[in-house]
Amino acid sequence: MRPLKAILLLVGIVSLAGCSIPERGPAVPQADTTRALPLGIPNARFFANDTRGLTEEGLASVQREVAALQAAGKPTTRLPPVYYLAVSGGGDNGAFGAGLINGWTETGARPEFKMVTGVSTGALIAPFAFLGPDYDPALREVYTTMTPDKIYRARGLTAALYNDAMADTTPLSEVIARNADQKMFDAIAREYRRGRLLLIGTTDLDAQRPVIWNIGALAASGKPGSLELFHKILRASAAIPGAFQPVLIDVEIDGRKYQELHVDGGAIAQLFLYPPAVDISKSGVRRARHAYIIRNARLDPDYAQSERRTISLAGRAISTMLAASGHNDVLRTYFVTQRDGVDYNLAYIGSDFSSAPKTGEFDQAFMRALYEYGYRQIKDGHAWHKVPPALATTAPPTR
Repeated sequence: MRPLKAILLLVGIVSLAGCSIPERGPAVPQADTTRALPLGIPNARFFANDTRGLTEEGLASVQREVAALQAAGKPTTRLPPVYYLAVSGGGDNGAFGAGLINGWTETGARPEFKMVTGVSTGALIAPFAFLGPDYDPALREVYTTMTPDKIYRARGLTAALYNDAMADTTPLSEVIARNADQKMFDAIAREYRRGRLLLIGTTDLDAQRPVIWNIGALAASGKPGSLELFHKILRASAAIPGAFQPVLIDVEIDGRKYQELHVDGGAIAQLFLYPPAVDISKSGVRRARHAYIIRNARLDPDYAQSERRTISLAGRAISTMLAASGHNDVLRTYFVTQRDGVDYNLAYIGSDFSSAPKTGEFDQAFMRALYEYGYRQIKDGHAWHKVPPALATTAPPTR
């Protein structure tokens, strides 16, 4: 009878947990996922396979750029080179990207980016990088003073059954609101009108689809609630499933209200430049293009002896899958740029990085050391690589 009692007890716990989980509004019906428009803004976001919408937004950005150049009395017969920046996820490893960007400013060679994309911690970095050197001090402060209590509040073990994550990320919401304020939002809108793009990736977990948020269009819309939605997008992009709370985003279709559930964009892709289905070489716009990819992680194997315990093995397997996914993102981006004639430049944490032993997530000493490493890498001229390390011995020289 004891096994039966144990099973009944387990069923009772699971049933109770099912009754106690946080409530949410109805999900968007499967057939209507592409019709859902947050705040009614048609170009506020795109699914990654929406090549038509993304291409139209790209061409519209060129039109706005030309208009801005003409207003400034600059020639438009031959468009100037453009620079793209993609910043990956990586949690507290984002200190590397922050240090690199600030060091880049001090070299005097940092360009103004036509487009900046970000996922997870890269999404938090992206608005600072997009708006330029004036935001370097704030970026440095965020990534050199960050501590766990500024990111989350740990919940008890029962959160695995009764809640939506193991941690409450209200502290992160406060950090986002303090830094991504109305002044930043207005500046993003001004740059959008000049033809520049800021794109943030999340994952629509209901639809199992990557979403690319067009932050400039959101900022320029002037819609009530747009700044709050911007905060939600940043929080969602960094919402590691199971660890950090997912984010509910309200949408409306034909007068009916629904809620989408969004999590970390890294659940599908840890970085993106633009979807492979979009071939910018066929856009009809002739200009030199340069892409800079910041991978906030190492790209060599992270050796560790695995214990024969269920939790240890599962954790090691998940970290291995995430590492493989990050490698594939880097390779995909490389091959897309080569197809489209875009100059490729990759920065990542090298095997030469060393610091004091890391005591936990968002360890301040570790993050400061990593920030300094990224800063020194670019100041010393060692940051950029023309091919991913996996192809370094086989890829032909780039043009």
